[in-house]
Amino acid sequence: MKPKTFDTIVIGTGPAGEGAAMKLCKSGQKVAVVEAHDQVGGGCTHWGTIPSKALRHSIQMLADYRRNPLFHHTRNQVDIEFPDLLKAADAIIDAQVRTRYRYYQRNRVEVIFGHARFLDEHHIQVPRSDGVAQTFAADHFVIATGSRPYHPPDVDFTHPRILDSDSVLRLGLTPRSITIYGAGVIGCEYASIFTNLDVKVNLVDSRDRLLSHLDDEITDALSYHLNQQGVVIRHNETYATVEPGDDGVILSCQSGKKFKTDLLLWANGRTGNTADLGLETLGLTPNRRGQLDVNSSYQTALPHIYAAGDVAGPPALASAGYDQGRFVGGHIADGACDWSLIQEVPTGIYTVPEISSVGRTERELTTAQVPYEVAHANFRTLARAQITGHTVGMLKILFHRESLAILGIHCFGEQASEIVHIGQAIMSQSGEGNNLRYFVNTTFNYPTMAEAYRVAALNGLNRLF
Repeated sequence: MKPKTFDTIVIGTGPAGEGAAMKLCKSGQKVAVVEAHDQVGGGCTHWGTIPSKALRHSIQMLADYRRNPLFHHTRNQVDIEFPDLLKAADAIIDAQVRTRYRYYQRNRVEVIFGHARFLDEHHIQVPRSDGVAQTFAADHFVIATGSRPYHPPDVDFTHPRILDSDSVLRLGLTPRSITIYGAGVIGCEYASIFTNLDVKVNLVDSRDRLLSHLDDEITDALSYHLNQQGVVIRHNETYATVEPGDDGVILSCQSGKKFKTDLLLWANGRTGNTADLGLETLGLTPNRRGQLDVNSSYQTALPHIYAAGDVAGPPALASAGYDQGRFVGGHIADGACDWSLIQEVPTGIYTVPEISSVGRTERELTTAQVPYEVAHANFRTLARAQITGHTVGMLKILFHRESLAILGIHCFGEQASEIVHIGQAIMSQSGEGNNLRYFVNTTFNYPTMAEAYRVAALNGLNRLF
């Protein structure tokens, strides 16, 4: 049977795959997407960004309820279990799937369900539900298969007491205690979720501080507030063995420390989904983390085959993946792209409270010997924060002492992932447009959290004059 032919086939329907497919179909190409699971959306929608952030939102609502004096007489009568939070997240996931599937239908992108495997440089094979394999051909391919939790071979992930960030979303109970191994973004977010369900949490970090790629002052604040919420944090620990049993699981570290809890959540690393794609027939070899090497245009060693999103390596963010997909789509359709991806990608971490940042840290500026100053606004002084009760947190702006150009924005507190974008917009301006004085000379709505920029800018200028 003659294979069905497309201009481009995109493998994966997460943010990178969707971004590429939408850009390509808008450019007039005949496009198909292949999804290995039975619903579109990829890991971002089903196991990563959306469910974890939905859980976090529910936890924040619960914390707000307990803190609000209007409900002090009923605060101890509310008993929320982890499966209840998962049900709330399911509704959001379903809505996202319906929305994304409509995108493909509306733009006449064919959706093919099944696991794609390359037969050669221009053909893939996808088995149907009836077991019959179909062959498809294309001039270009985009590999956007995402990533999955890394599983070290000596840890038994088939045991019900050992979870990863995928399987935790199937947890049918609220444990009394949990050890989280890995204090990156995923580990810190789940530590916030579980401790706010009154679960005893051990957060075991293989590094010397939480989220070491972020500004030290911000991560120090996160460590303090996680401790205040009851999380026990242990730094510079490397696991030696994991021993599950009928009454719990023991994580033994090389230092000699042992942590015994009801469950272990492994949150230490991810690996690209490149297994069984037939890449060996193309001469493409993923690295040890299952990621594909790409050039600045996201082309692999075969120029007509691209890789984008988590499978192409850092920063492995849904937001960046979508932009990479759009960039790839433009490059395929036009042979080049008339815009470039931003270098300063904002980071959003949905702990309680939130963290978000864009630009350089104090550590980086000090190492580079850049003359900078710090501007602060503490949320406890803002009327909007006092009204909402979210007074924990701060906005921190790093700026050049001479030009007043903004060099970094770091925010800790409620709505941090929203607030950061105001600074990002000014920071991205060229020349005199990027200037701390913008925030002093601009009128902000009052009361708002955005007002923190005016407060911080005045604080920073007062340090100079």
